[in-house]
This record gives sequence, C-alpha cells and structure tokens, in this order.
Amino acid sequence: MAKILIVDDSKTSRKILRNILEDNGHEVIGEAINGEESVRKYKELQPDITTMDITMPVMDGLEALKEIMDIDKNAKVVMVTAAGQKTKMVDAVKFGAVEFLTKPFEAEQIIEIIERVYR
Repeated sequence: MAKILIVDDSKTSRKILRNILEDNGHEVIGEAINGEESVRKYKELQPDITTMDITMPVMDGLEALKEIMDIDKNAKVVMVTAAGQKTKMVDAVKFGAVEFLTKPFEAEQIIEIIERVYR
C-alpha cells in the first residue's frame, strides 16, 4: 500500500484523511500544516503520494506543488479542493497535479483516487 504525506492546515481534515487512508491499509508517513513545511517533509520522507490542500497559510498548495515537482518530476500530488476552486484546479493540472479530492471527504472517492494514482 501507499506511503502518504497529508498536507492541510485543518487538523480536522488531516485526521479524517488519516483515518480513511489507514482504515484502508495505507500508511500515513507524515503530515504538514502548510506548503513550506510540505516541501521539507517531501524531501525528508519521499512519500508515494502527497495529498495537498490548495488554500493554506505561509505557502499555498499551488506554490508547494510547483516546488515539489521541481524536486521530483515524478511526484504524485493529489490536490484537495473546496467547491468553487475551478481556476486553481486548472492551474494545479498545469503544474503537475495527478488528481483531485473534494471537500467534504467521501471515503469511497478518496480510496478510489489513491489506489488509481498508486498503480
């Protein structure tokens, strides 16, 4: 199963994602609360997949995505979006995102996306 880094400034969102992923056999190897921290943790932990919230303090998810893709052009980053972020989703694809999760989270959707990306 996949080794996953969860990046979200919301403690609740991180906990929900962690529970869903771990309940389905994946290993959450780290968490980050902003884009800047996510880049450091990506280098350190080298996850199979990173879930990346778009809207965060310090450095947003799009900037962090660009930096991670500069480090590893094969990085698998799944962007986490709230409703109404269409233009940011288009930018994320341009920058290298492989998939999207939408809030509120649905366990089936998350597992389907993670398993498709991990293959």
